[in-house]
Amino acid sequence: MRQLIVEADGGSRGNPGPAGYGAVVLDGPTGEPLAEAAEYIGVATNNVAEYKGLIAGLKAAKALDPAADVRVRMDSRLVVEQMSGRWQIKHPDMKPLAAEAARIFPAGQVTFEWIPRERNKHADRLANEAMDAGRDGGQWDASASTAALDASAARAAAASSAPSAPASSAPASAVSSGSAAPASAVSSGSAAPSSSASVGWGSSADLGAPVTFVLLRHGETALTPEKRFSGSGGGDPELSAAGRRQAEAVAASLAARGTIQEIVSSPLRRCRETAGAVASLLGLEVTVEEGLRETDFGAWEGLTFAEVRERYADDLSAWLASPDVAPTGGGESFTAVGRRVAAVRDRLLERYRGRTVLVVTHVTPVKTLVRLALGAPPESLFRMELSAASLSAVAYYADGNASVRLLNDTSHLR
Repeated sequence: MRQLIVEADGGSRGNPGPAGYGAVVLDGPTGEPLAEAAEYIGVATNNVAEYKGLIAGLKAAKALDPAADVRVRMDSRLVVEQMSGRWQIKHPDMKPLAAEAARIFPAGQVTFEWIPRERNKHADRLANEAMDAGRDGGQWDASASTAALDASAARAAAASSAPSAPASSAPASAVSSGSAAPASAVSSGSAAPSSSASVGWGSSADLGAPVTFVLLRHGETALTPEKRFSGSGGGDPELSAAGRRQAEAVAASLAARGTIQEIVSSPLRRCRETAGAVASLLGLEVTVEEGLRETDFGAWEGLTFAEVRERYADDLSAWLASPDVAPTGGGESFTAVGRRVAAVRDRLLERYRGRTVLVVTHVTPVKTLVRLALGAPPESLFRMELSAASLSAVAYYADGNASVRLLNDTSHLR
């Protein structure tokens, strides 16, 4: 049975915004491109564009060989997990697209694999070319595409340090609006323009799409309005009625924006409930990250600031004076929290390259991520206001720089 590989991608500049997809069909044994597909689809979300890229790639593969064994490779974990049957498809815009993709080949003839974005550059470039064409008022033109040329150059560079393999002499065909031409395209960010983007002062490098953390503090619990210490060392309170309303409000706001592609949450109940409200509307799954839990406040759990000052005056003064001091009774210092949060940040950046991730967590982790992004000292934690169900955002670029884009936005609650 012939083996074909479909690599597909989609992007949206604004999410939702001007969107396009790209897909390439490769010969399984040689990796040579056999067909390309790309199209500007107007205003849509990343997820819609990615599904449309998958559909176009599968249709191109079927046109080449309806009996082929097809392996789909995409950097969209959402699409891969949903099409593999491991994640439910809840979002109404996704269901018909997934159903259409599933009908193209018989069940069992297609397998799905998630790959990092840097291994999906051919399809990514096609998607960007399609979005560029739409920006200029047209559609993707296969004859002007350079993806296959760039892909061939990359393979040639790799082959110079590896044993040679037989190459297919068949020309690649382009699949879009019925046109056919030599294959071509590769870029560095599925939702970013293909032209160079400037990041910060004096930078001219095209760093591709950043990883964006949209930081959501959980909704209120019964302890929140009383301003009591509520960390990970005491009880695990649920959202109050007010907190559930806040979670629903932020979920509606995020669904309207359409930018969230992944959701991760602290393991504590109040965060999982807040994340669940968003996930339900967006049709996404929630991944729990232990490192996103709140500080352990030791013996101070459940007390107000005034009560702690009354009972543990010296310990409180020492805690306020140094990030290395832990709360009374075996709590967790801000230095320890900083190490924990930095570690989970690095894992998420590696896992979700180029993605927009909703991070549902607590006051201290959000402030810590903002502080680290700014390079601010530990005492800055006491100088940030962070309301229940508020949104903040930090973008992380490939060169290691970070940009704080939002802090303590509560407009969705008004």
